[in-house]
Amino acid sequence: MPTESAIAEKRQQILQGAMEIFLHQGYEGTSMDRVATAAGVSKITIYKHFADKEGLFTALIEQIAEQRFNRVLGGIYLEKEPEEVLRHIATQILQLIASDEQYVAFFRLIMGESGRFPELAQLFVRALPQRAWKVLGNYFATHPKLDIANPEATARIFTGTVISYAITQYILHGEQIAPMPSDVLIENLVHLIVNQSSS
Repeated sequence: MPTESAIAEKRQQILQGAMEIFLHQGYEGTSMDRVATAAGVSKITIYKHFADKEGLFTALIEQIAEQRFNRVLGGIYLEKEPEEVLRHIATQILQLIASDEQYVAFFRLIMGESGRFPELAQLFVRALPQRAWKVLGNYFATHPKLDIANPEATARIFTGTVISYAITQYILHGEQIAPMPSDVLIENLVHLIVNQSSS
């Protein structure tokens, strides 16, 4: 009988093969046969781990979201001063989108398929953006030096501004026609967020 580590290793092997096919073929164009070939396993083996294609894609969303959430927010000590916390989060988001090719490709896939498969896009929103909004919103609401009227809205404004900058600069190549140093954006955004609580 396979050990837990062997089962986890086989599951990861399937997910790696699935990621390759989903990114190249899209959600609709992906079949379990193609995933099995890419993963080097039988289709029966895939079905032992995942109920269907949607279950497989859901597992990928959860894995991608967990890894990137931990990268951006996992090492944050939320008792630190707002300026330090917000600079760190903004910097991590920008580095993620600027350097993580797999995440960017997966994000493009989610966006491209969102019209036909809105429920998959909603899974992604729940697994990553919504989770980040909650953590950051709670931080805004409970930090003793902050007095923010709407913490959730502020969390969305903060992350949305950083992500919009990253998309236009790095993915849409806006840095070539509308350059702005990332540290300038971060400093001004942090200033706006922190100062609004004292105004």
